[in-house]
Amino acid sequence: MADNLKDGTLISFEGIEGCGKSTQIVMLAERLRELGLEVVISREPGATPLGQELRKLLLDPAYNPDALTELLLYLADRREHCSRVIRPARARGALVLLDRFIDSTWVYQGFAASAAAIDDTRDAVSVEMIETLNRQVVGSDWPQLTFLLDCSAKVGLERARRRNLETGAVGVADRFEQRHIDFHKQVRAGFLHLAEMEKERFRVINAQQEINDIHDCIWREISGRILG
Repeated sequence: MADNLKDGTLISFEGIEGCGKSTQIVMLAERLRELGLEVVISREPGATPLGQELRKLLLDPAYNPDALTELLLYLADRREHCSRVIRPARARGALVLLDRFIDSTWVYQGFAASAAAIDDTRDAVSVEMIETLNRQVVGSDWPQLTFLLDCSAKVGLERARRRNLETGAVGVADRFEQRHIDFHKQVRAGFLHLAEMEKERFRVINAQQEINDIHDCIWREISGRILG
């Protein structure tokens, strides 16, 4: 991992639905900006005009693509995202904070989908294929640091439903939020598996703590590299 996180660093946030990624990204960005750093917040899918259209389609509960079609749509979004948002920001030295990136594809479209395929009508794509295509799509835009906000599937889904109530999105849970809790348990297991495989890049944070306590854990992980 790079010792200095100030120059063109890419930091991704991953986790199951309702784990609190978006909240923590905003809190971290505000604190980094107070230090005079340029911070770009982005997300997948949906960071570009093309991505916004793909996001509507990919998260629509009425849309049910086969596994390979779904994977290729996510990768098309990622390719556009890298070329139009991530790469230019990194080139000018900005820190980039991403709400989902390469690992979500590996987990949702690979690890968890393979487990769900046993009781599903759709075939799954291999995690090996996803790994290969991810690397071709992003090139050098690989995260230097990834925060995995870890909570139980039950807690995450309850938070997602509560968020939908608060935002008025009742009854319009996205295509993944509507999946059975067993799928979300597999998603969590996939992220933890990745974190174990790539200990140098991942930092696992207990996301069942209070919001400020989660932020403090994240800040401790990076403050030495930001201020050092």
